[in-house]
Amino acid sequence: MTDVDQVVQDLVRRTLDAARAAGPDAVAPIVQAGHPVLRAMARPYDGQVDDAELTELLALLHRTMRAAPGVGLAAPQIGLPLALAVVEDPGTGDGEAARVRERPVLPYRVLVNPTYAPAGDELVAFYEGCLSVEGYQAVVPRQRAVHLTGLDETGATLDEVVTGWPARIVQHETDHLHGTLYLDRALTRSLSATDAWGAHWGAEPVPREAARALGFDLPRTARGGAGEEA
Repeated sequence: MTDVDQVVQDLVRRTLDAARAAGPDAVAPIVQAGHPVLRAMARPYDGQVDDAELTELLALLHRTMRAAPGVGLAAPQIGLPLALAVVEDPGTGDGEAARVRERPVLPYRVLVNPTYAPAGDELVAFYEGCLSVEGYQAVVPRQRAVHLTGLDETGATLDEVVTGWPARIVQHETDHLHGTLYLDRALTRSLSATDAWGAHWGAEPVPREAARALGFDLPRTARGGAGEEA
């Protein structure tokens, strides 16, 4: 184990110790933009902790994500520079927004050392938020479909095409593991506080009214709507 991996291992164990001390339902603090861990390349997971500790860490990530609430959470968001993320989305039910977003229920799953590449050239532009950038949202053009590769928590290979809202979540969480925040990809004139105006813009299945009022252009190949935090 390298010195860097030893440091990561120690960080994980301190995080787990704190969670154990707080009780079985403990959640981890979510770090906010400005913390250096959110701008660093996460260390690929390569057995820095044992299987029991990994299971415990993933459970902590899952509880923290649900409590926030969010639809995804990456290890750097709780201060750990490891290439691990969890995702889960109950969906939005029926309706125009759900149809436009292509937002089905996404069962809980784990991404270990994930990477993605475009699968096609269609962009979708939705409002998106982040648990590490509290209080704001912005329109982010992203690939409608991506080729996801990596591993799950058992070491099984991930090699699949993900489409619609699940693809957006995969991109958002994988970006976290490369030191990228959604704001780096956002149309900055769309930036809105998550107040009454933000709720108004976010309710649009396609953010055309927001584009006109706030003065930003939607990409020509993009369609889009409103988002959740991850």
